[in-house]
Amino acid sequence: MAKKIQATPMLDQLETGPWPSFVTGLKRLAKDNDMMVDLLGQLETSYETKKGYWKGGTVGVFGYGGGVIPRFTELKKDDKPVYPDAAEFHTLRIQPPAGMHYTSKLLRDMSNVWEKHGSGLIAFHGQSGDIMFQGCTTANVQPAFDEFNEMGFDLGGAGPALRTSMSCVGAARCEMSCYDEAKALRTVINNNLDDMHRPALPYKFKFKFSGCPNDCVNAIQRSDMATIGTWRDNIQTNDVHAKAWVTKNGMEALVNQVVAMCPTKAISLKKTADASKGDGISTVAVNDTHCLEIDNHNCVRCMHCLNVLPGALLPGKDRGASILVGGKGVLKIGATMGTMVIPFMKLESEEDYEKLNELARSIIDFFAENALEHERTGEMIDRIGLVNFLDGIGLEVDPNMIREPRNNPYFRGDDWDAEVEKWNERQAG
Repeated sequence: MAKKIQATPMLDQLETGPWPSFVTGLKRLAKDNDMMVDLLGQLETSYETKKGYWKGGTVGVFGYGGGVIPRFTELKKDDKPVYPDAAEFHTLRIQPPAGMHYTSKLLRDMSNVWEKHGSGLIAFHGQSGDIMFQGCTTANVQPAFDEFNEMGFDLGGAGPALRTSMSCVGAARCEMSCYDEAKALRTVINNNLDDMHRPALPYKFKFKFSGCPNDCVNAIQRSDMATIGTWRDNIQTNDVHAKAWVTKNGMEALVNQVVAMCPTKAISLKKTADASKGDGISTVAVNDTHCLEIDNHNCVRCMHCLNVLPGALLPGKDRGASILVGGKGVLKIGATMGTMVIPFMKLESEEDYEKLNELARSIIDFFAENALEHERTGEMIDRIGLVNFLDGIGLEVDPNMIREPRNNPYFRGDDWDAEVEKWNERQAG
């Protein structure tokens, strides 16, 4: 039994709303942990004074330059911590398995380690994907890491370094997956661990891997290099699933929720006898007389129709990934999404994944050499120009590179024909 929890009237207010509160979880842990009792006390003080009382420092494990987030209290009286059991409250960042796959035994073993060495407070997962083991004294950091390491886990990134990567659950259970997300993650991260464990970059650098344009790990907005699954042939169709959906939901719902919601008007409801024919056309029967006609040349892979009609529409068979660079909501220039630098890359063979790793390595190296201190990749590109960045990493300008659908930032309109001719010549050569 831990020491008595002090009165926390301001924190208690956070438990009165309609949604579950983190305060409830902290109080539950505080029943058996003095560190959590004192954490509640310091947090209550911060709410009262509207001040934060944590400072950083230097805490790590043997052989590593990052992965531990130090926190020391500044809330003191007569030079002694007001809440001594929470005077040190460090966080260990631990790399998760690709796709966030865990067994119940593994989760229990992790919890036991942290109850033994830390506060018991765990967050699945941080913004970079780390398992956040929060609340540990300096003396217990190394023993805790040693036990996690014996279980097969490693520290994640912190500071000006390569950060822990994330991938969606992908091919393990999602029919929208267009490549092996877990393999891509492990290929890139395992070959670049030195940049994670020994911080030497101008600022942080993040990879994220999404198996399809639904982008469930938010790679396009939250990573310096985003690998997002896509396809380059026609959407696959299944009449049985389409008819079942219409039977259940009705033709009006089909028009309002699918046809009318297509951002490029690539979907039409037609009589089956009047449906168009051609290489870029997909059709799926919705009843005995009508079908949906999809103009794949105008499809921008927004995924809306595939999500609304599960099983009836699926990604094409010629699958791969698009590579985007420079995403992040940065303070200097506002929110930025990644800019597409490789419209399509096959990810099937070992050679394909090695090419992905080589591209990742070239981007990290260019970033390390050319970015300013505390500058993310997107900010660097904005400062030096997209064309200079492409030249630096060895990619030729391609008219298929876009910043957003149907918006090409690389060419002026007055010499478009000449540039397209140059590109066609390069492709032919």
